[in-house]
Amino acid sequence: MEVVVGRIGRPHGLKGEVTVEVRTDDPEGRMAPGTSVRTDPPAAGPLTIADGRVHSGRLLLVFEGYADRAAAERLRGVLLVADVDPDERPEDPEEFFDHQLVGLRVRTVGGEDVGILHEVLHLPGQDVLAVRRADGGEVLVPFLQAMVPTVDLDAGEVLVDPPPGLLGPVEDGVDPPVAEDPPA
Repeated sequence: MEVVVGRIGRPHGLKGEVTVEVRTDDPEGRMAPGTSVRTDPPAAGPLTIADGRVHSGRLLLVFEGYADRAAAERLRGVLLVADVDPDERPEDPEEFFDHQLVGLRVRTVGGEDVGILHEVLHLPGQDVLAVRRADGGEVLVPFLQAMVPTVDLDAGEVLVDPPPGLLGPVEDGVDPPVAEDPPA
């Protein structure tokens, strides 16, 4: 099964380095110098990693054939993909591959059916579960331990403990307070 292991971001510096949003539990193995990686879109690759380093907590990679900033800019937004055994699970029991989560039933800890998890969004600083509701709507749940206390792959479900208002209007009919814009 093909999974996304990274997303190329903006260039860093003038010599072809790019930032990479890591989406794998094994970046040292999957993104080591000399490694060839497939891409999405396929026309962008395959890419061979020439060099890599961590700078200020961010992975920076250089790909063969992309020696300057202008060339590196053409890679922005390209996904890096790898083959993974569909039954493989990350070593940490609290980590999951996106493909393991997509399709799971989502329920509240109180037993209310929320819907089907249809996508894991990797936003800057936060992963979010996109859940398709039975009425066709969508609800977004931050993938935090406090809001997603249980992921049970064997049972095929995710339990969520959302704060009032996250899944819709509060039961007593009063919407939660909305933060006001600060005065200009």
